[in-house]
Amino acid sequence: MWADLGRAPRTIEAYGVGLAEYLGVCEREGVDPVEADRAHIAKYVRELSSRPGMRGANVVSIDSGTGLANATLQQRLVPVRLLYDFLIEKGLRESNPVGRGRYTPGRGGAGSQRGLVPRLAKLPWIPSDLQWLEVLELARKEPIRNRVMLALAYDAALRREELCSLGTDDLDPAHRMLRVRAETTKGRRERVVPYSATTGVLLARYLKHRATISRARGPLFLSESRRNDERPLTLWTWSKVVRRIAVAADLPRLSTHTTRHLCLTDLARMGWELHAIASFAGHRSTESTLKDIHLSGRDLADKLAKGMGHIHAWRVEHSPPSPSPRRPRRTCGDAGIPGGHRAGRDSGMVLDSRPRL
Repeated sequence: MWADLGRAPRTIEAYGVGLAEYLGVCEREGVDPVEADRAHIAKYVRELSSRPGMRGANVVSIDSGTGLANATLQQRLVPVRLLYDFLIEKGLRESNPVGRGRYTPGRGGAGSQRGLVPRLAKLPWIPSDLQWLEVLELARKEPIRNRVMLALAYDAALRREELCSLGTDDLDPAHRMLRVRAETTKGRRERVVPYSATTGVLLARYLKHRATISRARGPLFLSESRRNDERPLTLWTWSKVVRRIAVAADLPRLSTHTTRHLCLTDLARMGWELHAIASFAGHRSTESTLKDIHLSGRDLADKLAKGMGHIHAWRVEHSPPSPSPRRPRRTCGDAGIPGGHRAGRDSGMVLDSRPRL
């Protein structure tokens, strides 16, 4: 049914994997999936959160040694929730054991309900300037195809599938523009984005090289391996290229999505408006854009200083003048009366020894 409705093939594949995994757990636990309740779903979540990591001893980050990431947990629960929605529609169940977070405006806390697994919002990782220069230095040793792909991935903030699905008809070298077709995007929104002159030089070199492989129109990036010669480049090949560069640069967190985060963050640093960045990235809402932008504490401090500098100066300029400092009260000792406090006491003078503001 989901395939007939036109969902992306990779979405269908991910739903199938998640549903098969849940049904396998129910089979091992001896639970009928139709009769499962929230307690069984909680055990399923606990198993996903405690299973050994796929990479074993090669831990990429501190929190990836065991269990699935928070986003993967959310993705695994989607097909399970859809399964029970389908069973409710067929009249086989009355309720869905997989909670769905929702919020009703105007009812305050009474109108909100948390999902089964809380969502964690983390800042995307981007390399520092020195780390990025090291990545570019290693990329110089790559074939011209990989260099062009890395340059376009950053210039146009392309996702992995958008990059690998580019066709020769999507290029406009005269104006250095690139068309990202709607069917290749995550949000099904077509957009046209520019690329830099440096990337244009690399692209021209690659087009000459591509002509030696195939002169036929179609996919822009072709495989040059003996097994898949002249066939379209797959997503996994590009992932392996980026992974190889990440290992050589000792940057385990570098991924095919890092260039997109870095590009959008650089646009925010240059002062682009949030809506303009969202249109450039192909986001439906600015909330998605905020998730892809990583502004460090120093960047925010600089923006705050620039934005509040004129306000601070205006307040200082229009603030009331400070009163002239009061002349401190002189004691007997300051006045040169011999004997100081004794002279004042003997003469009947009252000396206030409390400090004056």
